[in-house]
Amino acid sequence: MDKAKTAEAIRQGKTILGIEFGSTRIKAVLIDEDSRPIAAGDHGWENRLENNIWTYRMEDIREGLQDCYSCLKQDIMEKYQVVPKSFSAIGFSAMMHGYMAFDEKDQLLVPFRTWRNTMTEEAAGKLSELFRFNIPQRWSIAHLYQAILNREEHVKNICFMTTLAGFIHWKMTGKKVLGIGDAAGMFPIDSEKKDYDADMADCFDRLIEDRKYTWKLRDILPRVLKAGEEAGTLTEEGARLLDPSGDLEPGIPLCPPEGDAGTGMAATNSVRVRTGNVSAGTSIFAMAVLEKGLSDYYREIDMVTTPDGEPVAMVHCNNCTSDLNAWVSLFAETLQTFGVDPDPDTLYGNLYRKALEGDADCGGLLAYNYFSGESITGFEEGRPLFVRKPDSRFNLANFMRSHLFTSMGALKNGMDILVKQEKIALDKMYGHGGLFKTRGVGQRFMAAAIHTPVYVMETAGEGGAWGIALLASYMAHKTEEESLADYLSEKVFHGEEGTAEEPDASDEEGFERFMERYNRGLPVERAAVEHLI
Repeated sequence: MDKAKTAEAIRQGKTILGIEFGSTRIKAVLIDEDSRPIAAGDHGWENRLENNIWTYRMEDIREGLQDCYSCLKQDIMEKYQVVPKSFSAIGFSAMMHGYMAFDEKDQLLVPFRTWRNTMTEEAAGKLSELFRFNIPQRWSIAHLYQAILNREEHVKNICFMTTLAGFIHWKMTGKKVLGIGDAAGMFPIDSEKKDYDADMADCFDRLIEDRKYTWKLRDILPRVLKAGEEAGTLTEEGARLLDPSGDLEPGIPLCPPEGDAGTGMAATNSVRVRTGNVSAGTSIFAMAVLEKGLSDYYREIDMVTTPDGEPVAMVHCNNCTSDLNAWVSLFAETLQTFGVDPDPDTLYGNLYRKALEGDADCGGLLAYNYFSGESITGFEEGRPLFVRKPDSRFNLANFMRSHLFTSMGALKNGMDILVKQEKIALDKMYGHGGLFKTRGVGQRFMAAAIHTPVYVMETAGEGGAWGIALLASYMAHKTEEESLADYLSEKVFHGEEGTAEEPDASDEEGFERFMERYNRGLPVERAAVEHLI
């Protein structure tokens, strides 16, 4: 679409808006009828540690939303000389989990507790045992139950609780609803009924019966909606909240608000059963869309859903590339000492490709990338560590290979539960994030780690704001019987799957030997945590 046609589409309100609240950035993306990004805006923000709770204040949310949208309007004006007044649809998404509880007057009862807080260990453990279903500390139900265990006064006054995405959507439309993927980070979902698990909800109500609260759990949770369903329209109040200038008109339909996991799945075309995606940057997580639920629960595996309600197994690890980046920075400093100053892409590319020359098992070298704790392997704290035996093959290729392998080590332990114990079938996984930027390296090693072909697409870099815009577009443009998976594959990605790396047998065998060393060496990492204080 040329610039004149794009400007006319904006003027006629035929474009789609997606806004996502990430941990450090709020981003808005405007897409055309072919799902191509045509304008963007963003706003940087940071969470605050107040009274030992990681939070964002309500004014942070409001000001960030308005500034982000204002930046989008400015980008549209600069590119197309048009002031947007309407859209075909809007979608909001945000980081999942956390705790936002409101009273009967719609007032926030306690400061927003984000996913980053780790104050709910007791509650998460008890609920996991009670439900026989893994409840991570960051889930909303863990925060609620911990508040109950702590006998916090506000709990008796709760009339509604939701996530950040659900809150923003509520203020835009007046509707207390949530996309099923985001809802799955509040409370377990029954993927057959596409709603909260009724037996577990009843179990929770019985658990807290002696507290004599006036509410039942399902009374205070947002209503669950699937991708494609309409979730309300922009009210006059919502339009003024988003665009205080008064340019934006009410009446625009909104799709169900989603979490960042669901928008990541949409942005990587990985919502179909037997596919999934791996996001690898500062942290790393993998999401696999299952044909059916798991046979048992595992504390290493989170069970969530796709935006249309299919069960998803999620392996989330806190550490990925931070230690690797630190070593690359050291090599850059070394080169600069000799008067050489390579650009970052060249430096990373050459060092990553050097790892391809290494021994399959990294020559006996061992590294741990634990900048912070790692729940998969049972660490509450971490210490970056590199160790070798005197007879290990210590060279640059093996050094880089060991650090690339260890960036996936904790994730592999979790994925091995799915692939080896649960025997789940995966046809392909889509990779995105900094680890995959150098073609054919991180992608190849990931394929070996999870025994599955790994694809990388250029569009994966568009991110979650694009993902929620795609979900809004699906609601606005889908045919009656068109599934989300078919819509994304045929209407957005047009059959393109990106470049693929198949698992290499030698890499797979070498990775398995490396992991034997990795798991045997965990007491060394624990000793480092205990003694390096």
